Amino acid sequence: MESEYVASRWTRGNFLFPTRLRITDQSVVRRKRSWFSVNEETVNARNIANVNIRTGLIWSDIRIETSGGSDPLDSHGHSKSDAREFQKRVQELQARAGGTPQGAAAAAGDTRACPYCAETIKKAAKICRFCNRDLS
Repeated sequence: MESEYVASRWTRGNFLFPTRLRITDQSVVRRKRSWFSVNEETVNARNIANVNIRTGLIWSDIRIETSGGSDPLDSHGHSKSDAREFQKRVQELQARAGGTPQGAAAAAGDTRACPYCAETIKKAAKICRFCNRDLS
């Protein structure tokens, strides 16, 4: 189910090295090349908060916001249809990857919600791994 979306070379910053967004089975990868380096950022499907699309007359900008507190991933110069399809595929990826990071632990029933941040943690946890608060 891996798919890749390439920004148009007719847009700013994409003439020689267009930005590429790739959806894998578990994550979204933004790859931007330059003359001497490659900047590749990966976001796990569980960490994607939402995908925003800003549409102009011809091109669309895609912004992937994360729940982990890191900066959003921006990519501009995609066609409108590619941007909508990208958003749809990310939503499908999130639906498939849904649940807690410890899927087996959640199924076994040995998890609980943190009383401070409401994230799912193990029952035996003494410190929340999300907000770092003491739970004892």
